[in-house]
Order: sequence, then structure tokens, then C-alpha cells
Amino acid sequence: MIANATTAIEDLTLLIEQEIHVHASLEDTFEALLEQLGPHNEAGEGRQMPMILEAWPGGRWYRDLGNDDGHCWAHVQAIKRPSLIEFSGPLFMSYPVSNNVQYRLSEEPGGTLIKFRHSGFGLVQDDHRKGVAGGWGNTNSKIRDRAERAK
Repeated sequence: MIANATTAIEDLTLLIEQEIHVHASLEDTFEALLEQLGPHNEAGEGRQMPMILEAWPGGRWYRDLGNDDGHCWAHVQAIKRPSLIEFSGPLFMSYPVSNNVQYRLSEEPGGTLIKFRHSGFGLVQDDHRKGVAGGWGNTNSKIRDRAERAK
């Protein structure tokens, strides 16, 4: 897609919202989230893609390829353990785009509710637009599985 003066705002925006119910404590779920987004991160089809997640305000979330090579996905915009982590950055998109990713956790009967939201604005490529909801769904189910194994 090439943007021009007639491009609709809907073509420049991206919004994914998911709710994940986890049968684990708030603290275990938050720790599982940090582990899954960090050293246990995976790309599609279970391919390992470990990331570095500096879990503090302004911390980086990036892929370290060694020899000072890598890809900065985002920075931690906000963190409030164990109920919130929010990122801002291009994520996996290497083109003009801005993304905000929020994980809001709250206690619910029997465990934890994760409210996930990814909103983006920019020249989102069609293949990313098609695959991003499934990719986040996979990541979020792995967070749930990791937390439930930890309890």
C-alpha cells in the first residue's frame, strides 16, 4: 500500500484487542509475561527469537543479534508491577509507523485477566496487518500457558 492524499484513516491504523483469562496469580502471570516477551520469545511456528526486555521506565525491548547488531522494537513507556506494562515503538515494522502495546492485568475469580491492546498508526504493510492478530494471539496464549505451569 502506498499512502496518498486519498488514503483513508482506517488504512493507516491498526487495532488489536484481546482478553486472556489465566488460572494463575497476578504476580505469576506478570512474571510469565516478562519471560515470554523477553528470553522465551518466539516468532511464528515456534521459532525461538529471544529478546532483551529491560523492565523499567524507558527500558528497551530489543532483539540482540550479537556484535552490536539487532533491532529495537520498543521502549517501556510505563510499568507498574504487577498490573501494567506498556510499550511504544515500531515493533517488528521497519517502516514509518508508531505502535503502542499495553498489557493490563487484574485479579479475577480463579486467577488473572490480561487486557491486551496493540494500536498502531502509519504505513502498516498488508502482510503485517493480516498476521499481527494471530501472532499476538500465539504470544498471549504462551504467556497464559507459562503462568499456569508456574503456579
